Amino acid sequence: MIAVTAAVILHDGKVLIAQRALDKKLAGKWEFPGGKIEPGETPEACLIREIQEELGVIIEVERFFTETEYHYDTESIKLLAYIARWIDGDFQLAAHSQIQWVTPSELVGYDFAPADVPIVKKLFLTPFPISIKKPSNH
Repeated sequence: MIAVTAAVILHDGKVLIAQRALDKKLAGKWEFPGGKIEPGETPEACLIREIQEELGVIIEVERFFTETEYHYDTESIKLLAYIARWIDGDFQLAAHSQIQWVTPSELVGYDFAPADVPIVKKLFLTPFPISIKKPSNH
């Protein structure tokens, strides 16, 4: 099983989604951007690296959100989704054809990659604004 990450990037009450480029697997499908975890890399470090490589921006990973598993015809993935926020940089598309900032209720109007669908469902059911700070241990 391949471990991959997804960033649920929040900004002004909206979520960033990205459409996969036409020359990629699952071409044209929407997803929460992220990528494969390299050996010895934490999921959080993976997200920071992948988002900078794919979108040209710096994010701060705030907290774990959810985990999904999906079995495609040729591979199985475990997708670890984290709440993050956009810190700095101008968006540049390296692995996607477009990006959109959408409200949670608008997510259902997009054709998501199968592994991302459970994240969409959880976001749709999560009251906004989502707290991006880690829960305190009081």
